[in-house]
Amino acid sequence: MRLKGVTAAALLVLLATACTPAANDKPVAQPGVEASGDLELWHFFTDREEQALNEILDDFRKKHPKVNLVAKGGQDDAKMTQAIGAGQGPDVAISYSTDIVGSFCNTGAWNDLTPYIQRDKVDLGKFPAVVKSYTEFRGKRCAMPFLADAYGLYYNKAIFAEAGVTSPPKTLTELSELAKKLTKKKPDGTLERVGFLPLFGFYENSPAHLAPLTGATWLKPDGTSNIGSDPKWLELITWQKELVDWYGYDKLEAFRASLGDEWSADNAFQKGQLAMNIDGEWRLAFLRDQEKDVQFGVAPLPINDPSRYGAGYVAGSVIGVSRTTKNAEAAWALVKYLTRDTGAIVKLSNGIRNLPTTTDALASKDLMVDAEFKVFLDILAHPGTTTTPPSAVGPAYQDELSTFLQQYQSGAQTDLAAGLAKVDAQVNNLIKLAG
Repeated sequence: MRLKGVTAAALLVLLATACTPAANDKPVAQPGVEASGDLELWHFFTDREEQALNEILDDFRKKHPKVNLVAKGGQDDAKMTQAIGAGQGPDVAISYSTDIVGSFCNTGAWNDLTPYIQRDKVDLGKFPAVVKSYTEFRGKRCAMPFLADAYGLYYNKAIFAEAGVTSPPKTLTELSELAKKLTKKKPDGTLERVGFLPLFGFYENSPAHLAPLTGATWLKPDGTSNIGSDPKWLELITWQKELVDWYGYDKLEAFRASLGDEWSADNAFQKGQLAMNIDGEWRLAFLRDQEKDVQFGVAPLPINDPSRYGAGYVAGSVIGVSRTTKNAEAAWALVKYLTRDTGAIVKLSNGIRNLPTTTDALASKDLMVDAEFKVFLDILAHPGTTTTPPSAVGPAYQDELSTFLQQYQSGAQTDLAAGLAKVDAQVNNLIKLAG
């Protein structure tokens, strides 16, 4: 959600080391057992977001005084995976990547939570359907949702007003037209401000986040790659490449190199260097914390099919119990608290401005909802909203496509159909190796 994940090749190697029988295969305790003992949580949050999480963890400690909970922030998926493979992982881990769930379930790196869910009669119907889909793999639920992210289109109202634009684009054609209209060039032709920066690999411009623009799909029902067979990928990539070529790839690259880091106060949209940008709901908090004077609006992603307007992409953080846990009962108590307690979910959502992942929390009167945040809540609730499907190879199928797209948009690769077919073959080979 906040950090870049481990590469596909490295992930497969790391998960191979974790693919051993779970250390904690004892029967679960009877209902009502009181959690106690030492418990270690690893998570990726830092700074303001870590402070918000720490408040929730303090509430957990008050409810479970016999649990000695230690939390370690700033831990990424690669480090966590390596630690689990070495038998030194945490009891509980929060990952920023829903894409890792398939791998963790498939290898047993995270324990199957079904026995606890059944024992405590946890109603999984409280989770929105798209959230349920990215927290299980092949019938095994080794993860629970820990808040969600939706992606929308941010636009600078001041730049729009200056150009006489009254509303955000709803279609890809409109997005391209506005991107060109709102772009400013210096006298020497270099880019001073970009209407919309279409490069794959820039900030949140991943294939996963842009796939809903055309409704492109990733996998076939049998789990093999559908990238080369789905014409909607051709449609998306053709549109993107045409806009890249209008700007000039070299000019876009030079402009991108001049921009600030996505997660810093120098974020290009926050500095007015981009008129429009695709980003998650968490950007609301960054804007209001770092750039209070920016006049911005938020809208659903532009869609090629007007009947699908309002749909988008949803993912989020996930939490699970490591197979290396020495205190599974306390670990489950923490997981259940963070993913099922309405007060905790709402408090954390209000603190870091991610989307709640239960119907009760979404309906809570204590949830802070303004006009901009509601856009993302509506995207989450839209029946056409999708996510990336879990796979035994984790994010490898996305990484393979991303690698090709980086080459294609630069002109290093020129045969789109052949390139996508090669991606299919590479992905299917990885899936076969992963079993």
